[in-house]
Amino acid sequence: MAFDGGFLHRIIQELNNADDSHVDKIYQPSKDELVLLLRKKGFAKRLLISVKQGSARIQFTENKYENPATPPMFCMLIRKYLSAARLIKVTQPALERITELTFSYTNEMGDIAEIRLIAEFIGNKTNILLVGADRKIIDCLRKSDPETADRLLLPGARYEYPQNQGKLNPLTADAEEICSAAIAHGGDSAKALLESIDGFSPLVCREAVYKSEVTGSLSSALSDILTDLKEGGTPVILMKTDGTPYDFSYTDISQYSNEFSKQSFESYSELLDAFYTARENSERLKRSASDIIKLVTNLRARTERKLAIRLNDLKKCENRETLRIYGELLKANLYRLKNGAAFAEVENYYDEMKPVRIPLNPALSPQKNADKYFKDYKKSYTAERTLTDLTKKDEEELKYFDSVLDSIARSVSLSEISEIREELALAGYIKQNGTHKKKSSAVPQFKEYASDEGYKILVGKNNRQNDYLTTVLAAKNDLWFHVKNIPGSHVIVMCRGGEVSEETIMKAAALAAANSKAADSSQVPVDYTPVKFVKKPSGAKPGMVIYTTNKTVFVTPQNFT
Repeated sequence: MAFDGGFLHRIIQELNNADDSHVDKIYQPSKDELVLLLRKKGFAKRLLISVKQGSARIQFTENKYENPATPPMFCMLIRKYLSAARLIKVTQPALERITELTFSYTNEMGDIAEIRLIAEFIGNKTNILLVGADRKIIDCLRKSDPETADRLLLPGARYEYPQNQGKLNPLTADAEEICSAAIAHGGDSAKALLESIDGFSPLVCREAVYKSEVTGSLSSALSDILTDLKEGGTPVILMKTDGTPYDFSYTDISQYSNEFSKQSFESYSELLDAFYTARENSERLKRSASDIIKLVTNLRARTERKLAIRLNDLKKCENRETLRIYGELLKANLYRLKNGAAFAEVENYYDEMKPVRIPLNPALSPQKNADKYFKDYKKSYTAERTLTDLTKKDEEELKYFDSVLDSIARSVSLSEISEIREELALAGYIKQNGTHKKKSSAVPQFKEYASDEGYKILVGKNNRQNDYLTTVLAAKNDLWFHVKNIPGSHVIVMCRGGEVSEETIMKAAALAAANSKAADSSQVPVDYTPVKFVKKPSGAKPGMVIYTTNKTVFVTPQNFT
């Protein structure tokens, strides 16, 4: 992620708005997070300091964090020193990923003294330290091992900055100096910039090189980025096609062309709230759904194995008519057959009297050999009917499991995961408990869009919503859409028999494609038909329907705002 020294520099410009505020509350929501409520006249902000691996940052946040009933020891220590303390300044040494918050507080002797809360966001060595005015460490969140660490981070030790790598500081060096240093370093241009300049992430270095290839001047490209760094550019998030955040920066990122969309923000803290909230929600969804993903994946694999075995057995039933014919021919030629023969050669009156050799069991009489062929024929006939039904059920189950996995992949909230879990419980795949004994009576919250004519376009998020949307909510003369032969959402244009334009049909089809397993494809076939031609067979799995009288259009998946 691009929380580099440059981005931290822009964040600190925002944090300076808290100068002269007082610490009202302090709490530690998790072992790697600290939240300070800062107040002054006309100003009240929550300051988040996170040193979680992969999401280390400092920012103002609008998110609310739960205060643990029993505060950790580190939190208690911070409260001892910083409760009611006044924030004097927020600084950053050069463009290091280090933030120093200097406070004024009253010490045990009743004197006014300074104390620093230092947050380090350096790779896998993130840390929060409380440091006295004499630079002695009072305590730190993560203590170092005196025998192996290159820096001593322990209570009582003197706090020292990490070793400087000797790179240029872009706040003081100009674009020409940086270009000269990169050229002198040699090799790949982006890597050369990364090794030559402090505070630039790989993303920003690649962007500088990309823009230089467009403009023909690395110096010009760097000048633009340096202006954004010093004066403040546009906080921007790069978004994937599914709407999840990919990366962020303080300068415009154009190296990915149309691969990602961009979302701009008024402030850097607002950007970080949006980015990490979305990412952490995604991680929570994955954790919440991990058990049902594993369950459905295992059930699907088991069903695939069963289907393969049954298809193989079904193939063996293809010669059952031969068994009946052999029985008939033996019965017609009993007078010619002798006991103990290994085979019988007779004329096949089912095939122009051509001779046929029929294998026999020498231990059985000719009559019993004929009876055995009839018995095997009946068994094969019964097996074929049974296996045909079972393979059909297996194929339907595989389609259902695919639809469940697709619904999970497109879920964006814990409530949607809960709906899928409830669906699996009601279908008998998860053991029911007290919360699953009855179907929820709440009306599902569909994705809702509008057509140019003003019709509602509703999109189901999972199989239960699909069933409710198609069989309960939709009118018979509404239009129903679904991708052809691929798991996905039911989409309804609630036109109530009114005229629907070609634009609305294509929009609804594009939504059906975007909310399906074919979301990353192009020219996706989507079927549509009036709801009255959509039927749910008795005993069908959730979300499974059959339909007739449909038309098909080919669209590129698109989610509309």
